[in-house]
Amino acid sequence: MSSNKIEGKALKAGAWYTISNFLMRSIGIITTPIFGNLLTRGEFGAYNNFTTWLGILTICITLNLDSTFISARYDFEDTFDEYILSVLGLSTISSIVSIFVLNLIFPLVQPILHIDRFFLNCILVYLVFLPAVNMFQARERYYYKYKMSVVLSFIVSIGTALLSVLLVVNMDDRLTGRVIGSVIPTIIVGIVLYIVIMNLGGRSFKRKYWKYAIKVCLPFIPHLLSMSLLNSMDKSMITNICGEEANGLYSMAYTCGSLVSILIISLNSAFAPWLGQKLHEKNYADVRAFSKKYILIFVAIAILMMFFAPEILFIIGGGPKYLDSLYVMPPVACGCIFQFMYTMFVNVEQFSKKTVAMAIASASAALLNFVLNMIFIPQYGYIAAAYTTLAGFAWLLAAHMLIVRFYKMNEVYPYKLIALVAVVSISITIVINQLYDFPVLRCILGGIYSVCLLCVIIKYKDQLIQVLKRGKKKNV
Repeated sequence: MSSNKIEGKALKAGAWYTISNFLMRSIGIITTPIFGNLLTRGEFGAYNNFTTWLGILTICITLNLDSTFISARYDFEDTFDEYILSVLGLSTISSIVSIFVLNLIFPLVQPILHIDRFFLNCILVYLVFLPAVNMFQARERYYYKYKMSVVLSFIVSIGTALLSVLLVVNMDDRLTGRVIGSVIPTIIVGIVLYIVIMNLGGRSFKRKYWKYAIKVCLPFIPHLLSMSLLNSMDKSMITNICGEEANGLYSMAYTCGSLVSILIISLNSAFAPWLGQKLHEKNYADVRAFSKKYILIFVAIAILMMFFAPEILFIIGGGPKYLDSLYVMPPVACGCIFQFMYTMFVNVEQFSKKTVAMAIASASAALLNFVLNMIFIPQYGYIAAAYTTLAGFAWLLAAHMLIVRFYKMNEVYPYKLIALVAVVSISITIVINQLYDFPVLRCILGGIYSVCLLCVIIKYKDQLIQVLKRGKKKNV
């Protein structure tokens, strides 16, 4: 295949990954106003408590083995499908064992989880099949295929949204309808993809791959668990300290404030394979040059969202029902900027298999978040949780910058620019937060910012297109 055809294929794949990921995750945001109106604030808070534990148990039970693909893709280049099947089998064994163990000790864990046995088993069955979906999607990304991945993304996301709305409207227990609707589509698709992966991987598990995966992934699990706790601990602690209604308010504002995090996941799905290729080639100059523009584009979007946070909350929250939680959004959006930047460093650590220090950094951030929550949530309520999470993300960015520097890979990213962006982002967050008391002034300044941003996009559209093309077509 000619180089032009290869570049065209990679560009198309990268663009579709970003678009499909963004649209898929946006569907969850689009349906939020529907559930905001159909569910009480208490039910909305209870469902977010369910998703909090779903995220935590996903990491503990499935081991997040697809995170090893960034290095395994090159270490097992000729037997990558065998590797995928084998680690999928390892995840399945872990999930099945967990079903028996957690049901056995359920009376002990129920006071901690604050969910009933049925909801716990919904999570556990879901986790048997979720890895098949995640691993197949990851495989497609690393082979630069996109058609099937895009189709599956839309089937799962649209199916989940439609089924959830249908069940919530027609069931007396609306919370149960919401939970069932959120797990069934993934389970069905996961069963199909499990069979596909078995056929691709030779239908047998090979334990030699388990040793590799566990060695890379075990130190990574505390990192992921700590990150999940950092992202969701607030909601659980707010439920315990302030009640489910307060958690409902916080969860809605957090969902709106972290809209920009959809971009983190969507862009990183295309960025990570390209970064892995560049690190494999030791071509750090390309990464450094691209990352400068990559960071600035993301920050510009996040700041735009801060300006218009009240309008976003009004629309997604389905009216004024959740406007009391407005002041949660700016620190959450700022936290997403820090999350975006430290994720870039985490990718480098994953590729280098330097996951022990990563785990220590993440655990320390989660501990910091817990301590700050215990101090400030009882005093200042649920809004304090947004600022404690921002503090945790800031700590993480500093820690990962130091880790990558320690491993002498600091030439990969522009450290001075990242430090400047961090300081400016916090300053802008403070200013915009104060502007919410002056809606006319905020709208004027937000309008000026929007016009300036649009002018910059128009003026530099050719350069922006080249940045995106370069970031994708280097994925070959």
